[in-house]
Amino acid sequence: MESCGMNVIKYILFIFNLIFAISGIGIIAAGALVLADVGEFNHFVEGRIMAPPIVLIVAGSIVFIIAFLGCYGAIKEHYSILIAFAAALLIIFVIELAVGIAAAAFKNDFSSVMKESLKESMKNYTDVDRQAWDKVQKKLQCCGIDGPIDWNNSAKKFPESCCNENMQMICSYNTAYKEGCFSKLEMRVENNATILIGVGIGIAFVEIAGIILACCLAAAIKKENSK
Repeated sequence: MESCGMNVIKYILFIFNLIFAISGIGIIAAGALVLADVGEFNHFVEGRIMAPPIVLIVAGSIVFIIAFLGCYGAIKEHYSILIAFAAALLIIFVIELAVGIAAAAFKNDFSSVMKESLKESMKNYTDVDRQAWDKVQKKLQCCGIDGPIDWNNSAKKFPESCCNENMQMICSYNTAYKEGCFSKLEMRVENNATILIGVGIGIAFVEIAGIILACCLAAAIKKENSK
């Protein structure tokens, strides 16, 4: 006969997993939005910066799937499935923790890597580079790396994308956007990093709660079966 405490844990875990499945969709959406936002300027953004949102999308997909595993294990009171569910949550938690540590370690040299990428692109200035510069300058309303002086100091033609397209004047140093693209790109990436960190911390607490609940129910089932 089931104990009252065991029933309570079972239904709490079931409800928890329904919420967990919904949170999985939220994680996928957050990762996709950040990936789309940062990926828009992937010509200048180092590849490792794209990894955290991709990991978040994968983690969200796995969370969504294993949430149903947890629901099934809770309702059927299946000891092995509950242990597998807890183990899967623990693995996801460890992966997210590892990605978070790697991202924090890379944060120190992120700025210098991106600035070098901007300098190299301005120096080469192929058709692909020109299109990338036009895109970032129009979108972020910026000019050059640290300001329009960068284009004046280069041998390149001053780009029209440095100015408001509705302006009825020739685009030049005096009429261009004054803020450089480096600071705007840096701020954009940092804002997205804050979103990812917030989502990551939130899901980590949910995962820990899920592990504890699953282990408690599994222990209660094992105790009940041993009677």
